[in-house]
Amino acid sequence: MGIDCLVVSFSQGLIFDKQRVKNSLSLALTMGLFQGIMPCIGYVGADSIKTYLAPFSKWIVFTIFLILGLKFIFEAIAEKEKEEICCIGFRCLMAMGFATSIDALVAGGSLSFAGTTLLMPAVMIGIASFLMSLTGFWLGNSFKKLPSKYLEIAGGIILVGLAVKNIV
Repeated sequence: MGIDCLVVSFSQGLIFDKQRVKNSLSLALTMGLFQGIMPCIGYVGADSIKTYLAPFSKWIVFTIFLILGLKFIFEAIAEKEKEEICCIGFRCLMAMGFATSIDALVAGGSLSFAGTTLLMPAVMIGIASFLMSLTGFWLGNSFKKLPSKYLEIAGGIILVGLAVKNIV
């Protein structure tokens, strides 16, 4: 479940020049919290959530990642004044956290159906996702030598690729 966190964070690490520590920690905490909380929600509401969300989950993830990815690509290509992106916005964090954790929601439902306890798996998922997100951000940041326009396009392509992966 943390692989999506790693990949999304990698794409974010590619584009941020300022406040990298703040951004990496904000992103990793968001990913870890969403990945840790969503199994709990799935566990508690397994029947009702599965009934309503499961048929649309891949399209919800597809739409969020596609919009974010295309936004990155179009902003990189558009003629504009050079503007430093210094911080990940709250709405963007929430969208990425939600999109990457839908599979954790379903996993929580699976834990409920299997009669497995919830606390340890949820904590492990949250911690692993936090660490993978932090790692992904700093790996992406290590590729900073490339021109920023291409990095933004690459980050957008990664998000669009994740969108397509979710519907395939």
